[in-house]
Amino acid sequence: MTTPFPDPVSPSKIRIGWIGVGVMGAAMASRLLAAGYSLTIYARNPSKALSLLSKGAQLATSPLDVAKCSEVVFTMVGHPSDVQSVVLDGTQGVLAGLNPGGVIVDTTSSHPSLARQIFKSCRLKSCWSVDSPVSGGDIGARDGKLAIFAGGDEGVVNWLYPLFDLLGKVNYMGPAGCGQSCKIANQIVVGANLLGLSEGLLFAEKAGVDTKKFMDAVKVGAAGSMAMELFGKRMIGRDFRPGAFAEYMVKDMGMGVDVVEENEDHRVPVLPGAALCKQLFTCMVANGDGHLGTQGLITVIERFNGK
Repeated sequence: MTTPFPDPVSPSKIRIGWIGVGVMGAAMASRLLAAGYSLTIYARNPSKALSLLSKGAQLATSPLDVAKCSEVVFTMVGHPSDVQSVVLDGTQGVLAGLNPGGVIVDTTSSHPSLARQIFKSCRLKSCWSVDSPVSGGDIGARDGKLAIFAGGDEGVVNWLYPLFDLLGKVNYMGPAGCGQSCKIANQIVVGANLLGLSEGLLFAEKAGVDTKKFMDAVKVGAAGSMAMELFGKRMIGRDFRPGAFAEYMVKDMGMGVDVVEENEDHRVPVLPGAALCKQLFTCMVANGDGHLGTQGLITVIERFNGK
């Protein structure tokens, strides 16, 4: 492995670039700033970067300019098409400006095949990439308690540990693309949990059971889950502010149920439950609720029941 600094990562040796300052990205970048790292950021809407700028971040005019002054560049954008544009654009993309030995860390929930493509393109330029999507929502991002699924070279992932440790718990999943595949599987589980939680809360309410008492009673048993911890009270309180947009669940689950990979080794299995969850989140988007948080799935179940 060749990195700019073979010594352990530290604020005095590593300059960090950050692209994407939405709900998740801004919270994650803020934690790196608080730890003393120098941060150069790019945002399509610079007004969203004001909070980070007030904490000492520098604003760049393009992903290319971010990469030119960074050894490690994190990306947290919306869709695989955004990742491809930000990273691989031949004139303004991150890879076009990254110096040999630099590392791209994509925390976006994106497609495994794109992660493999980026890894190969980076190696042609003597750079590295790690696909490391995250789970844990806005609260996990704020508190540094995200689950991080990393794919790529294990040595590079280990070298990045001091940065990952500020964001949450990193799990090395295997070669390039494995981080993204793990996130898709994660979203399949999360979607099923949100659906079960939505239906359980509605059933309890219709049966005359206090929903807060219901949740307190069942969360310590087999029905308990991190989804319940993160979203149960929000559902009951009608708090649908996004930690992650519902429309992104359509994207993430679609990568699991709709897309056939490029070879037999990565053939997508038949996933009827995930397909149903994707349809329900698609209903949220059709209802105009795509920018609500994923806990807003309960509104779809309520609509089915005339509420």
